[in-house]
Amino acid sequence: MPTLKQHWNAIFAATADPQLGWYEGNAAQTLKFLDLIPHPDAATIFLPGAGTSVLVAELLSRGSRLILNDISDEALQKLKHWRGDLQDQVTWLCADISKPLPAGLPLADIWIDRAVLHFLVDEADIEGYFHNLRVALRPGGYALLAEFSMAGAMQCAGLGVHRYSVEELCARLGAGFALIQHEDYTFINPAGDPRPYIYALFRRS
Repeated sequence: MPTLKQHWNAIFAATADPQLGWYEGNAAQTLKFLDLIPHPDAATIFLPGAGTSVLVAELLSRGSRLILNDISDEALQKLKHWRGDLQDQVTWLCADISKPLPAGLPLADIWIDRAVLHFLVDEADIEGYFHNLRVALRPGGYALLAEFSMAGAMQCAGLGVHRYSVEELCARLGAGFALIQHEDYTFINPAGDPRPYIYALFRRS
C-alpha cells in the first residue's frame, strides 16, 4: 500500500493541474476572505498544503512572504520550476502537516488552508495539525480554514475525509481564536460536480 507521500506524488506527477479535482482557475473565494485582514500584502503566510495552487502566484504578486508546505515533493518541484524568479520570498517545507514542524521556521501572520485539514481522519493527526497551527501562527495572526462541509463529499482523491462544521472548527481551535466570518461555499470542480465547503476566518488573541 503506498504511503501518503507516494499517493500524492503519483497524483501530481500523472495529472495536469486543470484536471485535479480541487483545481481552481482563480483564487477569488480565498482572496475575498484574505481582504478582510488588515495589511495582508505585507504578511508572512503559511500554506500547509500548497499543492500547485494558483493562490501561490497571486500571493507572491502581492508581495507576501510565503511558507509553502506540501507532503508531495512532486508538487513543490512544480512550484519551484514555475516561480523560480521569486525564491527569496519563499520558505520551502516538505512535511506531513500532522507531524511536528521543524524548528526555526519564521512565525506566520496568516495561515491559509484550502482542502488540507479534511484529509486528516485520525484523531491524533487532527490534533497534530491544530498543534502545528498554534506553533506556527503568531499572536494576533489569522487562520483561514476552507474544508469540506458537513454536506460535502465523503471522499476525495481516493481518500476518506473528515467533514467540518463551523462549530467543530471553533472547538478545535479553542478559546484563543475568535471567529471573524464564515460562509458555506459550493465549489464546482473541473468535472462539473458541486463540492460544498465551509470557509471560516479566525483571529488569534
